[in-house]
Order: sequence, then structure tokens, then C-alpha cells
Amino acid sequence: MERQVIHTDHAPKAIGPYSQAIRVGDFVFCAGQTPIDPTTNMFVEGDIETQTRRALQNLAAVLQAAGTSMEHVVKTTVFLLDMNDFQRMNAVYAEFFPANPPARSTVQVARLPRDARVEIEVIAAVG
Repeated sequence: MERQVIHTDHAPKAIGPYSQAIRVGDFVFCAGQTPIDPTTNMFVEGDIETQTRRALQNLAAVLQAAGTSMEHVVKTTVFLLDMNDFQRMNAVYAEFFPANPPARSTVQVARLPRDARVEIEVIAAVG
């Protein structure tokens, strides 16, 4: 099965030896996105809502480059610095998945890149 590297300038550039996403067959596996503004490559400061929104906007851009969209996401993993942010993260998350949301895991972690409050990764179907 062919493995296709996905890249877009509308999401942050990879800051290490990884791809923004990989498409294999009818699925796209996205690397975790943190709240980095792709136009400035700067970390978006702010509350959990601001950071969650930016991370999900970055994922939407990667999925668009792969030929799919947030509507086709089948699985997400949310990494939170503080589980006390869950309710507020979840409210923003619901804006991006208003109907038939994907399966999801949410875990609290000790630390995230650039001390982000949230990182999110997704798997989406194509077509």
C-alpha cells in the first residue's frame, strides 16, 4: 500500500523528524497539533479555549491538504496538561464536531511541547 506524506503551509511546519500527516489507503493519520500559528510559527498564548481552537484549526488545514475534512475524522486523541481544563476544551472541541463526533481518548500528560496546554491528533477517512 502506498504511503503519501501530507504537507501544507496552512499548518505549522514539523519541528522534528516527522510529517504533518501520512495518508495510507483511505485513511489519514495526523501528527499531534499544538497551538502554533502557522503564519508566524509562534505559539498562541492564551487560555485553553484559544489553544484548543488553534490546534483544531491546524488539524483542519492538514486534513484539507490530504483531501478530507473534520467531518471524516474517526478517532481523536487529546492530550491535556491539566484535566481541570477538560470542560472548557470540550466546549471548543464540540464546535468542530457538532454532529456524529469521532471516537476520542483524552489523557492528562506531564508536559507538552513549548509548554502547550493541549495537543490533539486525529485519524480521518478519505472520501
